Amino acid sequence: MMTRSPQGRTNRLTRPSIAVAVAVAVTAGVVAAAPDARTAEPTPKLSLIAASTSVTLDSWKDDPGVYLDLGTYLTSENGAFELKVTRKSYKDPVVATQVLRNGKKTTTKALPAGLVKDFSGLPGFAQISVTDAAGKTVLKQTEAFCPNNASGRIRPDAPANSKYPQSCPVNPFTLGSVWGVENGWASNTYAGYYAKPVQLAAGSYTAKISVTKKYRDLFGIANKPQTVKVTVRERSWEEEEGSGSAPRSAAPQSAKSAAGQPGHQGHTGHGGHEGHQQAADAPAASAHAAHGAPARPEAPAARTTGAAPTFNVGHGPYPPAPPALPWALKKESLQRQAFSAAKVGDRPGQTDGSRQAPAARPNAKRPTGRATVPDVPKPDLRSLPAYGITVNDGYEEKAGRDYLAFSANVWNAGPAKLVVDGFRSPGKELMDAYQYFYDAKGKQVGYTPTGTMEWDPRPGHEHWHFTDFASYRLLKADKKESVRSGKEAFCLANTDAVDYTVKNANWHPDNTDLSTACGQENSISVREVLDVGSGDTYTQDLPGQSFDITGLPNGTYYIQVLANPENRLKETNHKNNSALRKVVLGGKKGARTVEVPAHELVNAN
Repeated sequence: MMTRSPQGRTNRLTRPSIAVAVAVAVTAGVVAAAPDARTAEPTPKLSLIAASTSVTLDSWKDDPGVYLDLGTYLTSENGAFELKVTRKSYKDPVVATQVLRNGKKTTTKALPAGLVKDFSGLPGFAQISVTDAAGKTVLKQTEAFCPNNASGRIRPDAPANSKYPQSCPVNPFTLGSVWGVENGWASNTYAGYYAKPVQLAAGSYTAKISVTKKYRDLFGIANKPQTVKVTVRERSWEEEEGSGSAPRSAAPQSAKSAAGQPGHQGHTGHGGHEGHQQAADAPAASAHAAHGAPARPEAPAARTTGAAPTFNVGHGPYPPAPPALPWALKKESLQRQAFSAAKVGDRPGQTDGSRQAPAARPNAKRPTGRATVPDVPKPDLRSLPAYGITVNDGYEEKAGRDYLAFSANVWNAGPAKLVVDGFRSPGKELMDAYQYFYDAKGKQVGYTPTGTMEWDPRPGHEHWHFTDFASYRLLKADKKESVRSGKEAFCLANTDAVDYTVKNANWHPDNTDLSTACGQENSISVREVLDVGSGDTYTQDLPGQSFDITGLPNGTYYIQVLANPENRLKETNHKNNSALRKVVLGGKKGARTVEVPAHELVNAN
């Protein structure tokens, strides 16, 4: 059983909750009329503000540590703050460019070389100093800032929605990203997913937050530190259970069970996609709990407005914590994450615990007329190198076998989205699948048969899979096949923002949380979409999906991720569908090891 995961994200819909937006607007004291266009400066004015003068943070006895979401925001006035972050290839470093828009005129400003090293945000942006009640400094650290963090409007005439993506991508093989704070908006400076808990005893503290000098100089930010009173309270799961009520920080349970929702709720079965929504699929999480989940879930963290890695991780069998509170559930084993995720956070159709993703509705009837493949833009499917590579025992009771587990992503470089509909004839076990084509105005202008979709009834799956979307092979050092994964059928979702700088990239894809595809057993049709710029990550973790390496000799191998292996899908380029990742197997039977060398400049296993 596999779950659809992460980390991203989302449909990147309208971002903040009303409460957050109001809190920022009211307490920040920065509500003002829009600047006069005649006197407007060509660059945005950035300011650090605090939404509140005090915050209360929880430290749990069973998992001590405090996450410093202090409620500070970076505001952007007089224009949007926008950064384009790219790398030409994995041999090249990440570079960042500020994009300045003044009416119809667009200019760019290169940020200093080496300032941005990955896609997690601006490193060392916020300086945090914490003193105790006696005035002693007990903590001093810097944190990165993702401009795409949870955000809200700070004035009533600001744009209703932010055009920028939600969250910064965490896939190690991301190629391009766009970061931004919309004009008249504010983004939380908390590092969120990338932050680590700090050890603070219960009590009262004072936190001082400021923007570090290099960024004040670079972006013209005034040196105005913010001071926030902090109360740390210690809580325990036993006390919450004994009180007969759920912790105040726990997310409310869905009014509808996961089983009662159409669409993606079954992606626990497909290996990882559940990162965005599976948080409330209790049956799926319980199934994973059989692999070693604890007797009780980890205590949930308070809802925050911090960063949300909601476009990430993909179809992992053991999902990360729900996007709205990922950092609070990261520490323990993957099994614990799966179990605790069932208790809090997103529900089917939601992407951050509050937003409802609109459905990408399939056509009600199978296409009529002659099938054609018109000369219009088509998708370009590309594979990323495998990552998250580990050796496990397959979670089988019978000891002695070794499996090579990994995560794999196939993404769409565009310029057109991949749209596949499945149609079921009454009484038939398989759906007939068709790929659709659209002109520049979005009008459907053709279709072609492209295989089948099959229903996977296994617990934790229970959804429709499109066959032959990708295949995975373990190649020997001479690049000849040694082992093939049995995983070749998929339900598509936009789990990862791989490159939002390509032509026609959609910064707000709909089906990121499995609520908009996959269907139910009695579905008559389903639609599965892979949007431009986004990829679909699956974690091959269980026997039949991972590689059985029990009988393989030690040595060098390559994990091959192959998109569109039978060329059933029509795309612009079939020559970039394969990606290889080198691994070195060692150890002994029952205790095999794997070494994962860096892939060019990307040093992530």
